[in-house]
Amino acid sequence: MPQKIRELKAQLLQAGFDWRNGKGSHTVWHHPKLPQPLVLSGKDGSDAKPYQEKLVRTAIVLTKGTN
Repeated sequence: MPQKIRELKAQLLQAGFDWRNGKGSHTVWHHPKLPQPLVLSGKDGSDAKPYQEKLVRTAIVLTKGTN
């Protein structure tokens, strides 16, 4: 069963990401250890797409892996 967008956002917040609103249902997430922002689209109650889950997982791993 896919995660909800709100669950991905909670994981990003817990990993130390900051966010700002984008256009429409987009949110832009920043972390000091990552050079590029992560853009997440979708309303909080929507099911996350597999690529979104992978993107969030990868971003969190990258922030933990760098010093």
